[in-house]
Amino acid sequence: MTTDSVGVAPDDVPPQRDLTTHRRVAAVLEVLALHHVTPELRQLPGAVRTAVAAAEALGVTPAEIANSLVFVAVHPDGSTEPLLVLASGGHRVDTTKVAGLLGLAAVEQADPDYVREHTGMAIGGVAPVAHPQPVRTVVDVTLGRYATVWAAAGHSHAVFATTYDELIRVTAGQPMDVA
Repeated sequence: MTTDSVGVAPDDVPPQRDLTTHRRVAAVLEVLALHHVTPELRQLPGAVRTAVAAAEALGVTPAEIANSLVFVAVHPDGSTEPLLVLASGGHRVDTTKVAGLLGLAAVEQADPDYVREHTGMAIGGVAPVAHPQPVRTVVDVTLGRYATVWAAAGHSHAVFATTYDELIRVTAGQPMDVA
C-alpha cells in the first residue's frame, strides 16, 4: 500500500496526517483485506468531492473515477432502501432507466444526512464498502473500459485503485448501464 500526495513534490506539501488511521479509511481497508485486496491508497492534497476534482488530482480522466452516488430506491409498494451506484465520473446516472432496470417505482437523489446514515461516510468520501449495513449496489459497466479505476476510501482526501471486476466482487454489485 502506498500513501502519498499526488501531483505535488513532497517538499511542497504541508505535513498531512496518515489517513490509514482514520476510522472510516481503516474500515474500508479492513473490508478490502477480507476480500484479499491490498489496494494502492492515495492521500490527496485536498478534499475531492467530485469526480472531476478527483480526476484532476490523480492525473486521470473523470471517466476513470468510480463515483459513489447514493440514492433512495423506492419500491412499488412504497418502501425504500438505499441504493449505491458506482458510476463512471464521465457521465450522469439516468435514474429513470436505473429504476426501470431494477423494477423500482423511482430512484431519487439522497440528501447528505441519508448518505451518512446509510454509509457512515460523508458525500465526497463514500467508499464502495464498509457501510454500517450492506447497501444494494450497482456498478456502471462503463468502468469496465479501464484497467484501473479510482474509488473513494472513506474520506474526501483518500482514494484507492481498483478494477471494475474487483468492484463487482467486493460489493456484490450488479453490473448495469446506468447512463
